[in-house]
Amino acid sequence: MKSFHFLALLSLALAFSFASAFDPSPLQDFCVAIPEPKNAVFVNGKFCKNPNLTVAEDFFFPGLNVPGNTGNRVGSNVTLVNVDKLFGLNTLGISLARLDFAPNGGLNPPHTHPRATEILVVVEGTLYVGFVTSNPNRLFTKILYPGDVFVFPIGLIHFQFNIAKTNAVAFAGLSSQNPGVITIANAIFGPNPPINPDVLAKAFQLDNDEVVKLQKLFANA
Repeated sequence: MKSFHFLALLSLALAFSFASAFDPSPLQDFCVAIPEPKNAVFVNGKFCKNPNLTVAEDFFFPGLNVPGNTGNRVGSNVTLVNVDKLFGLNTLGISLARLDFAPNGGLNPPHTHPRATEILVVVEGTLYVGFVTSNPNRLFTKILYPGDVFVFPIGLIHFQFNIAKTNAVAFAGLSSQNPGVITIANAIFGPNPPINPDVLAKAFQLDNDEVVKLQKLFANA
């Protein structure tokens, strides 16, 4: 009986830890986020607008038909529609992004979403995509064409790379109103204040001079 109780408690703990990794389920139809707390209720990181004052515009975001500017050093642009841009997403546990890639190597660099699984569909061009599992690390990759769909599990490092001579466009759904993003190179070499170069030199088996160069490069990113 004691072993049964232990297993039951363990199962409950695991279930709770899994459930708590995602946005909590809403207990109302909607909770439109507002910046001012006057006459509002605080729910899940945002103040909620009085439902009687809610309008259709609270659930509307225009402009995802407009290509993003890929004139940067990685050749990509992500237009994210999260709760900060579309207040009606508050407590609904989803968000959306448009991804634009320049020809010949436009890259959405290796990154993670700490609070969301991502599902991506290509609508134009050809993308080489992939993700890496937790230790021991395995790499899963696929070449995607228009109409193809790929899933990146929550929290895992992943990327998208344009291998064609034309522009590429994809759309992604994410299982959080605020998925967050950690771009690996920026997080390692560009935080403020910077990580001690000795730490990075040993971790990446690089000379300290190379680490300092990378830190200067990403500090201005």
